[in-house]
Amino acid sequence: MDTFNHFIGICQDALFESVIQPVLYQLGLASVAEDAYDATLWLIAGILQIAVLVCVIGPLQRWRPVEAITDRRAVRVDILYTIIHRLGLFRVALFFAIDPFWDSIFGELHVWGLSTLQLDNLWPGVTDHPLVSLAIYLVIFDLVEYFYHRAQHNFEWMWALHAVHHSQRQMTMWSDNRNHLLDDVLHDVVIVIVSQLIGVPPAQFVAVVAILQLVESVSHANLRIGFGRLGERLIVSPRFHREHHAIAYEATPTGKVVGSNYAVIFPVWDILFRTARFDGRFGPTGIADQLPEAGGRDYGDTFLAQQWLGIKRLCRIRRRRRAA
Repeated sequence: MDTFNHFIGICQDALFESVIQPVLYQLGLASVAEDAYDATLWLIAGILQIAVLVCVIGPLQRWRPVEAITDRRAVRVDILYTIIHRLGLFRVALFFAIDPFWDSIFGELHVWGLSTLQLDNLWPGVTDHPLVSLAIYLVIFDLVEYFYHRAQHNFEWMWALHAVHHSQRQMTMWSDNRNHLLDDVLHDVVIVIVSQLIGVPPAQFVAVVAILQLVESVSHANLRIGFGRLGERLIVSPRFHREHHAIAYEATPTGKVVGSNYAVIFPVWDILFRTARFDGRFGPTGIADQLPEAGGRDYGDTFLAQQWLGIKRLCRIRRRRRAA
């Protein structure tokens, strides 16, 4: 672990000094060099993730696909989402727009003497070991992801945005990042607050996010694979998560059609909170009202259309509530 961290540190220094820093100086942005150095770590993590997508998960999809890809345009849109998120473009925007706000908030708390919890110091000699602390952070963040994801399906205004993600009718390894940008901002606010409260070091935070994203890429892949009776209950598989994206005609009171398999990494949360379904059969994905017999609702074919329609759905909910 230490050797890997050292290698990543060398790559971060080299990329920043040879590429990022000269560009900043040319643009007169030397004042943001510190934030840009942190952002370089996200860029490296994204490059490594895309390499895994292309070199590992891609061949697996071609080996055992669930279905033939017929809508290449939709997949290209998902690739654009992935580039925006995995190569740090979205993260850089947060650095300049939101992160300074949270840094000032938690800075003030420290000035007032209100310190945050440092989980890796709970059991000196054990929890401060990099692999142990990483495992602890993964469990905590996966639980947070479970409840956030469940909220996206149980609050109508959150579903209005999250529907962008579920509108993909042909899921692939690129579909994980197909989200409304406002939804991503809200999600990242929650994750940043939790990371600050439990004292996650920056490098560990990047590692946790990268692992979560890679597991989600696998679980969204066009891959006809399950992990067996035991494995399916330990790690989220493509079969387990595809059931979450399955089209159904039965709608919940808020108009949603999905009510199971919310976990990102560990299905234990779905088992504990009674939302697990292990009988998935690699059926069609999407949202029920996209089907012609259900009205053929349009969720957008392009990045901009999907973003705009998400805002329109949100505004309609607000107007309806005000009228009521």
